[in-house]
Amino acid sequence: MFVWSRLSSAQWSDSWAERFSGHNGAVITVIPGRKTVRVELYCVEKREALTVQRQFGGTVRPVRSRNWAALRLELPPPVVVRNALLVSAASDKAKLAALAKANPRRTIISIPPDMAFGTGHHATTASVLRLLVDFSKSRKGQAWTLCDLGTGSGVLAIAAAKLGARDIYGCDFDPHAVRVALHNVKRNRAGGVRIEEADVLRWKSSQRYDCVAANLFSDVLIAAFPKIVRIMKPGGTVLVSGILKSQSAECLRAGEKAGLKFDTIITKGKWVTARGRREDFMP
Repeated sequence: MFVWSRLSSAQWSDSWAERFSGHNGAVITVIPGRKTVRVELYCVEKREALTVQRQFGGTVRPVRSRNWAALRLELPPPVVVRNALLVSAASDKAKLAALAKANPRRTIISIPPDMAFGTGHHATTASVLRLLVDFSKSRKGQAWTLCDLGTGSGVLAIAAAKLGARDIYGCDFDPHAVRVALHNVKRNRAGGVRIEEADVLRWKSSQRYDCVAANLFSDVLIAAFPKIVRIMKPGGTVLVSGILKSQSAECLRAGEKAGLKFDTIITKGKWVTARGRREDFMP
C-alpha cells in the first residue's frame, strides 16, 4: 500500500473531492487554524500513486504497520441511472457480465476510478446523467448530437453514445483527463465520440448541438455561458453542473443574462445541477 499526499489551499477542497470521487482511498484533511488542507490518496499499487504525483506533484511513500489486507480498497457500488444505464467502477469482464445479467434493461458503462473528473458517483455527474437520459427519451427515434464541455472521464459522452446520439464531441483542458476519456471510450466501444484537449474559454466551434453538457465550476460556467448559447441549436437543451449551492444564484443569473431559461434545478447536498434552453427558442 502506498499513499500520495500534498498540501493545497482550502478553497480547492471541493475540486479535489470531485476529482477523486469514486476512489475509496481519497482523504481530505482540514488543518485547524490554517487555510490549507492535506489531500491524500491511498493506492494498492505504487504505479498508481506515482501517476498522481507526476500530474499534481506532492510525495509518495509506502504505508506500513497496518493490516491493509483487512482494509483493502473496494470498488464503490454502481450508479443506477433510471432504467437506462448502470455505471460501474469495475473493469473485470466477469464482474461486468454479472452486472449485465442482473440488469437486463440497462446498458453497462465501465468507468474505473482514475485521476479524472466524472466517475458517475459524484452528485454533479450523477444528476447530469439522469437529465441526459430524460433528454434522450425526448429524442427517441431522432438523431441527436451532444457537446460535452469538461468531459473528464468521458462518462457523459459515452452515455450519450449508448443513449442514441450520433455525433458526440467532448473536450477537456487536462491532457491526462483526455487520455483517460479516450481509453474509456475505447473500453466501452462508444461509437461516434470525438475527444480532444481544449480550453473551454478559448475553444471555438462552427457546429451547433442539440444538447450541451457542461459540468464545470461556477466561475468557468459564468465566463462560458455566451459561448454555450452560441453552440446550441434552436430548441436545444443545456445541462450545467459543478455549481456550488452558495454560488448557484449568481451562476444561473449569468446564464439567464446570456439568453438561457432554466426549467429544472436539482440540489444535492451542496451541489446544484440545472437544465435549460435558449430563451429565444422556448416553446
